[in-house]
Amino acid sequence: MKNRSFLPTLIVALTGAVIGSFVMMLYASTHFTGVAGPGHTPPAVAAAPLPSGGVSDQTRIVEAVKRAIPSVVALDVTINGVRQVPIDPFGTFYVPERVHEEASGSGFVISRDGLIVTNAHVVNGLAGHPVKTCTVIFSDGRKVQGTVYAVNPEVDVALVKVNAPNLPPPLPLGDSSKLQLGQWAIAIGEPLQLQDTVTVGVVSGFNRSEPAGVPGAPERLFSGLLQTSAPINPGNSGGPLLDMNGDVIGINQLTATRAQNIGFAIPINLVKQVVAELEHHPGQFNGPEVTFLGIWYAPVTENIRQQLDYLGNGVVIESVVPGSPADKAGLQAGDVIQEVDGTRISSTDQLRGIIQKHKPGQQLHLRVWSQGGVKDVTVTLGSTPSGNLNIVQPGP
Repeated sequence: MKNRSFLPTLIVALTGAVIGSFVMMLYASTHFTGVAGPGHTPPAVAAAPLPSGGVSDQTRIVEAVKRAIPSVVALDVTINGVRQVPIDPFGTFYVPERVHEEASGSGFVISRDGLIVTNAHVVNGLAGHPVKTCTVIFSDGRKVQGTVYAVNPEVDVALVKVNAPNLPPPLPLGDSSKLQLGQWAIAIGEPLQLQDTVTVGVVSGFNRSEPAGVPGAPERLFSGLLQTSAPINPGNSGGPLLDMNGDVIGINQLTATRAQNIGFAIPINLVKQVVAELEHHPGQFNGPEVTFLGIWYAPVTENIRQQLDYLGNGVVIESVVPGSPADKAGLQAGDVIQEVDGTRISSTDQLRGIIQKHKPGQQLHLRVWSQGGVKDVTVTLGSTPSGNLNIVQPGP
């Protein structure tokens, strides 16, 4: 009895196993074909790909920095001059003040005959007045007198020339058109002669616009900038922004004033074009002419409204450059620009954009609130060589 009852159970079990195996094979053939190898063979097991060259990103960054540092320099700039300083809150009256200014920035070697590239604002001094010489400090401690070879403030690029033996090799220049969001970016500089200062981040944006200025001159809007999360500290300006291959992808320029951990660099492809022009025009200290109104201006805040007893919107004029188009048109400190050519003005960025769209010689029709009343003012725009307002004269 026991043997006869066991046999049917065994047959049922074997039949179930065969059917189950067939079902599993059918399921696998329809659900796992994407992970199988060619001809539905089992997929090969492979390790995650290694970084280029079989080394880690950190190692590549360290090696890139080692190669670049000898060619990165500090630039010491000293300016003796005279500037006009306002003596009332709105800058209606000015008095001359003797100035002694010391500043530092960074740069890097780009040619074997001693050309060093940096930002124009590093060697421009007060109000965009370029210096003629500066001290170049190499990573080995050597200090060499450099000559400002040529400057284009419009793009914020300058060349400094040194004559010295045993110069470090030029840094290789990359191709900023091939950059991708999220790739590593390495900023190197010599802020305040703190040698070999390195920060690391990523490429975080393209074609950015950011306002910047120097003491004594109105802000200017720089466009087409490369954005990076690598911190660009004061004094890092003019230093190289590298990729992990050690190629220069930009020149460190400035940090966003409205947020933290956002830096901007001039893309290296634009730098190449400007450098090629400057190399053939030594002594050039001006870029293209810039449309010039001749005012310093600020947003209308609640504090400004209380000071002026003004209830509207617009942009307040803080001061007027003597002899400028704004001065000739009768604009004064404390005036509020409400409209330009019939367009309501609500921000400084809006006013700046309108001015930059016009050319020297063209007119702006302004609606201005002034001392409790409203008046219409027509201004014929002038030009200034790339923001040089000539309000700082060289002195002894």
